[in-house]
Amino acid sequence: MHRIVLFVLGAAALGALAVAWLEFAPARNDALPVAAPGFSISEYDRTVGNPKAPVVLIEYGAPVCPHCAQFDMEDFPELKTSYIDTGKVFYVFRVYPVRPGDGPAERLLRCLPREKYFSFLDLLFRNQPQWDGDEYPVADSHAGLIRMARIAGMGAEQAEACMQDDSTNDAINQIAQDGQKRYGLTGTPTFVVDGVPAAAGEHWPQLRSRLNTALAAKGATVP
Repeated sequence: MHRIVLFVLGAAALGALAVAWLEFAPARNDALPVAAPGFSISEYDRTVGNPKAPVVLIEYGAPVCPHCAQFDMEDFPELKTSYIDTGKVFYVFRVYPVRPGDGPAERLLRCLPREKYFSFLDLLFRNQPQWDGDEYPVADSHAGLIRMARIAGMGAEQAEACMQDDSTNDAINQIAQDGQKRYGLTGTPTFVVDGVPAAAGEHWPQLRSRLNTALAAKGATVP
């Protein structure tokens, strides 16, 4: 579990590094926002799957969080194949900043076209040791993010401008504050199933069990 230490949304500036290319996990597709009893999904959220799915899963994660990266690489493929692609779960991702690097990373994510959000997030997760100076001995976190942006097709000047643009800070802070107030968030990743959160750092077997229980309660077929 990645515990919260502070929210820092300013761009972190450090020097140069090399980036290892890793293949993306299964692609995620955005979907339209929905409203549901007890909670709401906004246009700002990034989502995958059928908005009319019987169960809504919200993940509060952070780009620098190694446990979030592990979930992305090891568990999300099963979640997508067995629950999202089959129309059983509507998935929502929200950045919950826990370290200085989360601010500039989220700004880059928001600069890309909406449909590229998850593929770039996956790239960041898979390459954390190449840019994440908050968790790894990276010589230059800022330059690492620039290199990641180039892999995603963004020019260095554009990436720099995106990371310096603090226009998304209010939205990011509002998401964090709402998550704390509504769900008592203490760290990342935190998974909320139909408005019910679990402790931060919940592992896939426990999350899968909660999803199955929620599906069964609604009369839906359990994978």
